[in-house]
Amino acid sequence: MSEHRRRSPGDSSASHRPSFLLPVTAVAITAILGVTLAGYLVLRATRPGPVAVIAAVLPGSRAMEVAAVLPGSRAMEVLEQQRQQMIVMEAASHTMHLVGIPEVAAMPDPAGSVSFPAPDPGTAQSIAWNMMSSFGFDPNTQFSCLDDIYTRESGWRWDAANASGAYGIPQALPGSKMATAGADWQTNPATQIKWGLGYIQSVYGTPCSAWSFWQAHGWY
Repeated sequence: MSEHRRRSPGDSSASHRPSFLLPVTAVAITAILGVTLAGYLVLRATRPGPVAVIAAVLPGSRAMEVAAVLPGSRAMEVLEQQRQQMIVMEAASHTMHLVGIPEVAAMPDPAGSVSFPAPDPGTAQSIAWNMMSSFGFDPNTQFSCLDDIYTRESGWRWDAANASGAYGIPQALPGSKMATAGADWQTNPATQIKWGLGYIQSVYGTPCSAWSFWQAHGWY
């Protein structure tokens, strides 16, 4: 056998090495590329785009300036976002202007009753009507309460007497109390009413307050 055809055992193993390493190297490169690509896609999905960052961080005018240097589609996105924000803010401001501060309904006067027409002249009721203002009572709003009390107590009769000793239009108990208003307390309706209005003023303040007490207790 000639010399140029002889091969040592070492030469034989070297000739087979490339056929074994090639597939392994290809698989490793493929795996590295796959991992790299997957990582890039994850970062791409979780990272906000430039338009969102600009719109969230910068105020309206500044965002529009930045958008001007972006490519066409990106710039339009920024401008559209700013336009929508301005529309929402303007609508909210308009709504607040229309609604304003709610008005509180006025509370009715607890002492005020429905206006009562002036009684017929010459009656006990007419005497009381004309006398009320001298005690600080408005007959237009307070007389109806006084009328409710005296109608139930005596029927506006100057000689109304009760077995308990109460007497007269206001049913003073005893009737002799009315002597402080006049000596003719037994027969004069004006004297009785004068005493009665003074009693209501000192104890209840107003005829309507006295009427409220009467409704709760049946007496005043």
